[in-house]
Amino acid sequence: MLAEERFREIQKYVESHGTVTVQELTDLLNTSESTVRRDLTELHKRGTLIKVHGGATTVGTSVRTRDEELSVRRDRNTEEKHKIAAYAAELIEADDFVYLDAGSSVDLLIDELNEESAVFVTNAIGHAQKLLKKGYEVLLIGGKLKGVTEAIVGAEALESLNRYNFTKGFFGTNGVHPQRGLTTPDSEEALVKKKAMERCAQCFVLADSSKIGQITSITFSDMKESEILTTELKDFSYKKYKNIVEVK
Repeated sequence: MLAEERFREIQKYVESHGTVTVQELTDLLNTSESTVRRDLTELHKRGTLIKVHGGATTVGTSVRTRDEELSVRRDRNTEEKHKIAAYAAELIEADDFVYLDAGSSVDLLIDELNEESAVFVTNAIGHAQKLLKKGYEVLLIGGKLKGVTEAIVGAEALESLNRYNFTKGFFGTNGVHPQRGLTTPDSEEALVKKKAMERCAQCFVLADSSKIGQITSITFSDMKESEILTTELKDFSYKKYKNIVEVK
């Protein structure tokens, strides 16, 4: 069987089963384990599946074009998000000028803040209110308010961001993938994230383990352009990336 024929058979099998082992594919294709492992490596590079320890899984490409309500996302993977948020808060130093992206993970970061001299800019009304209550100096960019995620987006938001030069920025994402990058379901939010990242000296992405290997419809950044803060990686192939930090 030619390589491209094996690739098609492997892809079909993975898509129908979700998760498969090397042994299953070896039996299916009547070939060696080393050949199957090489094939999985190639398909992983192409972004058509995710190679994991001992097998492969489908990429998370039920490509969504709509985001979930913020109230729903706040209650998901909260233990992981708290760990990541606490780690991220320690990265903020005296006199930092910080951008905080809208989203549930970044919202938890605000609860962990202890650097009183930092100044914050955000596109999330909820973030601005929490920061103000904690006594921080905060600037809210202008623009159109998106109800689902409570984020400010649009042309005015992009114009506002052009005025700022941030020392650090903290961002949320719906997906992290080596080939497809950092993704979000909403094109307007993607533009704001992209612009804000361009204005930051350092970018940090808060991504709980459910986001790793996932893809949604709009890419706003290459995966390698930020430091990605997550918890224990379930997909061992991501451990080779030096910019991914596993928070304990």
